Amino acid sequence: MAVKIISVDPTARMKRSLRVRITLFLLIAITTILLRCFISESPPPFIPLNSNLLQLAAIDTGDAELRKETQALLDSSFRSVLAARYRSISHSQPHSIGSPIESRAQPAFRRYLRQWYLNKRYQPGVMSDLLRLVKPHIDHAFGYPNNTTPYASCAVVGNSGILLNSNHGDLIDSHDLVIRLNFASIAGYRTYVGGKTSLAFINSNVLHLCARRRGCFCHPYGEFVPTIMYICQAAHFVDYVACNASHKAGLLVTDARFDVLCARIAKYYSLKRFVEETRRSPEEWGKMRDERMFHYSSGMQAVMLAVGLCDRVSVFGYGKAADAKHHYYTSQKAELDLHDYEAEYEFYGDLGARPEVIPFLKDSGFKVPPVLFYG
Repeated sequence: MAVKIISVDPTARMKRSLRVRITLFLLIAITTILLRCFISESPPPFIPLNSNLLQLAAIDTGDAELRKETQALLDSSFRSVLAARYRSISHSQPHSIGSPIESRAQPAFRRYLRQWYLNKRYQPGVMSDLLRLVKPHIDHAFGYPNNTTPYASCAVVGNSGILLNSNHGDLIDSHDLVIRLNFASIAGYRTYVGGKTSLAFINSNVLHLCARRRGCFCHPYGEFVPTIMYICQAAHFVDYVACNASHKAGLLVTDARFDVLCARIAKYYSLKRFVEETRRSPEEWGKMRDERMFHYSSGMQAVMLAVGLCDRVSVFGYGKAADAKHHYYTSQKAELDLHDYEAEYEFYGDLGARPEVIPFLKDSGFKVPPVLFYG
């Protein structure tokens, strides 16, 4: 039987062998790269992480301490509370508090403190109540008709030094409602920040320090300009009662339900930022920040208030720059550790571009108006 011999070209054999080796090398390289991307460098799954952040953001670690403090204040005499409060900052009593009003102040102090604490709960629908809760007081101060129609346009003026880089004064004053923060100075800065003030938004620490100074009189923008504040400490209701007695336009306290909503949003964005930047468990967030001291900024809640009162919101003086002071009217450069400003900036980005994704706020059923941020 004849055997057929097939001749094989050695060159072709070498080419096939080389192609096999190259293909094998490429497969190994691609597999290695994919494993690195999907195992060692991949972020935590979004859905479980988001759910965990929501649960952690809803925890108020200072609630037990606040309950204890509130009860102690309610059980104490007003005179002892007053004396203890002002010994912490001054040897003299504030000029606005004296014996003629003390008898009237005591029941008011207890009533306001008790109601505020009882309202401290999560109820995101409070966003729809802001017009009813706040607007009538502003309208009354300026002689406007009493109604709950939103203001057509509102300007929230922050205190960042970046305001000195733009001449937004006239634009700010053109808004129907102008909200200013923490009694920021206007004199000498009108070109940059405007001169109109419809509402002062402050935190109670500012009022506490202001109440004891004769040059402040609790209302530096004038006794007819309404002021609204959020309570940092339950004991600050002493300052509230004292200043409210001399405030012809009325001094308001933010609804505690509104405070809870803002606190959850601010904490969520801080937790989210911590996880994204450190790749660590969100439960470790408390090791980086003092949870009992952590708080949203006055500016953050002022923006939220404007969102609830206005058809269109313009925000000025939020942000920072390397060459800008922390506040345009002071020499302060450093930020306060109790606020997470970078996380709040992320919140502002979502508020302006996609408010429907903001946790807790989206539970309110409230339609967020257009919000525009100016540099």
